[in-house]
Amino acid sequence: MTTQKPTVCVLDCYKALEDVSARMLEAAQIDDWDRVVELEGACSVLIERLREQADGVQLSPPERAEKHRIMLAILRHDAQIRALAEPWLDVWGDAIPGDRPLLLH
Repeated sequence: MTTQKPTVCVLDCYKALEDVSARMLEAAQIDDWDRVVELEGACSVLIERLREQADGVQLSPPERAEKHRIMLAILRHDAQIRALAEPWLDVWGDAIPGDRPLLLH
């Protein structure tokens, strides 16, 4: 006999991802890219947990709506982070590998 996992755990994982992605955006806005990378690691852990929790879970229509809202927020955060990172990506992409600026502390 299998038991269905509570949907609240799944939604909690999505909400935690939303929170971490908001913190990543805040770090990117103040050019704290080390913190962004650190928080990316936290996202990876949450995504793995979500994969485990979401297996076989059926969300109700209101829960699906909440999941949709959260996913859109995460995508907006991600787009804003990418926009802030683009100048760095341009510097790295345009430079010859041996001439790239060092970003080490």
